[in-house]
This record gives sequence, structure tokens and C-alpha cells, in this order.
Amino acid sequence: MAVESMGETADDAASAAPGRAGRNLSAAIAVGVALGCLILASLVFYRALFLLLVAAAVGVALWEMSNALARRGTTTPTALMVVGSTGMLAGAYYGGPRVLVAVLAGVVLVSILWRMPRGQGGFVQDVTATIFCLVYAPFLAAFAALLLDADKGVQRVVTFIVVTAASDTGGYAVGATLGRHPLAPGISPKKSWEGFAGSALGCAVAGVLCVVLLLDGVWWVGLVLGAVVAVAATFGDLAESLIKRDLEVKDMGNLLPGHGGIMDRLDSLLAAAPAVWVILTFVLPHA
Repeated sequence: MAVESMGETADDAASAAPGRAGRNLSAAIAVGVALGCLILASLVFYRALFLLLVAAAVGVALWEMSNALARRGTTTPTALMVVGSTGMLAGAYYGGPRVLVAVLAGVVLVSILWRMPRGQGGFVQDVTATIFCLVYAPFLAAFAALLLDADKGVQRVVTFIVVTAASDTGGYAVGATLGRHPLAPGISPKKSWEGFAGSALGCAVAGVLCVVLLLDGVWWVGLVLGAVVAVAATFGDLAESLIKRDLEVKDMGNLLPGHGGIMDRLDSLLAAAPAVWVILTFVLPHA
């Protein structure tokens, strides 16, 4: 899933070089390309390996979020969430949306029961944070499993990844050179409207190419897909920026050189996954 980072987000465009914000652009590109190759190989040779990669990435992301929340006095059941996230991904792939929702509901109820013996102090805070983590990471990621289970599932997942990566790449290329007007200065000061335009252009081109060449669809569905992903991916970036500001952390982790943590690389993908699923499930077949 972390292939998103084949291009840094527009938000990081001005801080990609070492010495500006501690980012190592060469390392970031190398890691992004390596992850992209690993994901593509898993899709081509063994689908179950792709699901395992997603489950591992989401599990690490949940661990990162639990650690960040713990520093602010919030306790979440990391092991339970990881098990539940694996169940959601498997449920989505083998049982579809209804099973995904049922597994989420079950994990939420178990999480509440897990917290009850510790008493009322911080109960709402801990349970709310747990449910947020479960919905934000594994539930949204499970839409990638739904894409994989559909007709031409591999092509759908590749479309999802390529179009989302195009958003980040386009945003970086344009934002780094032409970015002048802040998009959301109170949330992410370095993200610009020019960068967003680059994201939209990159998504439009990638969307049309993927829909026409991989999915045998009509070109305008690719434009719709590109527009929706550009908005969703940007929203995902901004949402995670708010989370990190609230938790007072720069990055969720430091596992990936030049990137930060796994959660820092999933933000756009998590937001884009359900959007891509909706377009390819309800718009593409009727175009």
C-alpha cells in the first residue's frame, strides 16, 4: 500500500530535500519504487500475498497510532485491533461488503468489552480512539480487498494505486516549482492550490489511461475517477496532518527511510480506496 510515496505529497514538496525538514528524497524514491515493485509482484504472482502485505502495513500503522495515542494518555488494544483488522481484510475479500461491516461491528463490541474492566476513568476516550483507529485504517484499507475480489481485480487494484500515486507525484512536481497560494494554511502550510492542480492533472491522465487500457472503460469515467481521487487523496493528506498536529508528532513513525512511518504513507491511499471502489463499482459498469 505504501507505493503512494513514489512521489512525495505536495504538502512535503518544499521539505523533500535533506536539510529542510530531515527528508531524504533519494531514499524516499528508492523505498517507494521498491515497495511498488513488491506490491506489483504480489498482484501478478499470488493475490493472497497482496492481502498479507496490506494486513502487515495496516497492522504496523495501528501500532504506530497506538503509540502516538499512548503518549497523550489514551490506551488502545493494539493486539486486538491488529487481529480485527486482519479479519476485516479477509472478510472483505472472501465475503464482500456485508461481511466487512459485520466484522467491524464485532471488533468494536469486543473492544468495548475489553475496556470495561478498567472502569470509568477515560472509558469514552479510550473506546472512541479505538473505534476511530479501526475505521480509519483497516476498514478503509479493506476497500482495496473489495477491489481485488471484483472482476479484473488485479487491474482495479493497479488502477487504484497508480491514480493515487499520480496525485502525489503531480502534486509534488507542480507544488515544488509553482506553489504560491496555500490550500489549507491552518492545517498544512506547505500544501498549495497549485500543487492540488498538479494532483488533479496527474490523476486525470492516470485515470483515463488506466480505465481505457486496463479496464476497457470509456475515457470520461477515467476523468471522473481522477477528479474524485484527487479530492480524496488531498483530503487524506490533510486529515492525517490534523491527526499529527493534535497528537503533537511530526511523523507517526520512522520505519521507512525518507518517509516516516507506515501510517504517513497510507493517508492518501486510505481515503482514496473507498472512492475508487465506488466509481469502479457503480459508475464504470453503466458507462
